[in-house]
Amino acid sequence: MKKINIGLIGFGNVGCGVVKILQQRKSLLARKIGIEIAIKKICDKDISSKRDVSIDPSMLTRDANEIINDPQIDIVVELMGGQTTAKEYISCALKKGKHVVTANKALLAECGRELFALAFERGKNIYFEASVGAGIPIIKSIKEGLVANKFKCIFGIVNGTSNYVLTQMEKENCSISSAISAAQKEGFAEKDPTLDIEGIDSAHKLVLLTYLAFGKIVSLKDIFIEGISHISLADINYAKELGYTIKLLAIAKKVADELEVMVYPAFLPCEHLLSSVDGIFNAIFLSSDLAGDLMFYGPGAGQLSAASAVVSDIVDLTQDIKAGLFRPTLNTVEDNSIKGLRKIGEFENKYYIRVMAVDKPGVLASISGILAKFGISIASVTQKEKLKSQVVPVIMITHYAKEKNLRTALKMIDKLADIKEKSVAIRIEGV
Repeated sequence: MKKINIGLIGFGNVGCGVVKILQQRKSLLARKIGIEIAIKKICDKDISSKRDVSIDPSMLTRDANEIINDPQIDIVVELMGGQTTAKEYISCALKKGKHVVTANKALLAECGRELFALAFERGKNIYFEASVGAGIPIIKSIKEGLVANKFKCIFGIVNGTSNYVLTQMEKENCSISSAISAAQKEGFAEKDPTLDIEGIDSAHKLVLLTYLAFGKIVSLKDIFIEGISHISLADINYAKELGYTIKLLAIAKKVADELEVMVYPAFLPCEHLLSSVDGIFNAIFLSSDLAGDLMFYGPGAGQLSAASAVVSDIVDLTQDIKAGLFRPTLNTVEDNSIKGLRKIGEFENKYYIRVMAVDKPGVLASISGILAKFGISIASVTQKEKLKSQVVPVIMITHYAKEKNLRTALKMIDKLADIKEKSVAIRIEGV
């Protein structure tokens, strides 16, 4: 039986999960694919700490070059994270004639074009299923299962930490700071949760999904990114009263001949499928021309979930090697009907607006007049209970409006003497 040797760089939580699966399912995988997958060497800066998996100490090293320069190793699995050193290791591995499996979405989002081109030049592949949605097979599905389809939009919850925080706020009626603390206590959030809470992690994943679905490698700087740090418990509760829930969404959609690519919190109708996705779970909704509307759902984090995706990539590569196949990573066909990216100011949405106003005659008329001046019509308006100093929340739902018009109108509204806090506007999706 042919044997494929693996070199693993990064022996943290997911790395341990990969080793565990390859050990426990070794005979099963060999029977299924007719190839023995063997871990030859594992590299990590910490090789002394005890892990939840048993390994021959002679397999461990702190020097990644022992893996990269070993001619007997066929596939390098990079699970160390970070960008600079990981990029160097992946580049060197490709140049040494090795295929690469990685879960490093930040690196691929920032440097994917360069690394994919290098892989193609060397006749090798970079597989990255675990970089989006952990064990959810979204990348393989887009690349293979839906290969004949053209996509209208991708629409999903791709960050478990932010979704857990929003769920906690809604279920436990707590502030965002309390919800973040709960996520950290459960191990669902980092000590510094900025990348998750501010939408950057979601944007990294959206870069990859946009490339796969539309053939466009979008720069991170070209994605409109808005996190959830400004979402208040009041808005969570008002959303519930109005029949909505708030989710941090990653969206790429074709509008006419332009592509809109954005990450932001949005109101979703409670009956929408994504509204029921709670906690650390992820879900990705695809709209395609042939297969129709599809949703992929599962845990977006976890040792074995992510490791399952890594092992899937390893198995795919071993079969390619056995068959002598080269299926280039850069095999996505660009949608030439897309002429460019639409700027955020040109986006059109319905909006939830909360204005904190003094409760006296004429104030609502002033607000409505400014909105009308910018072509923004109101679908519904509700004045909530009085708060301190005679200030009341005025809650409005608009019809479709252009983003730049809404933002300009809100700046004018906030300058009114009877407006006591900065107004809040949250986009409405799924309607």
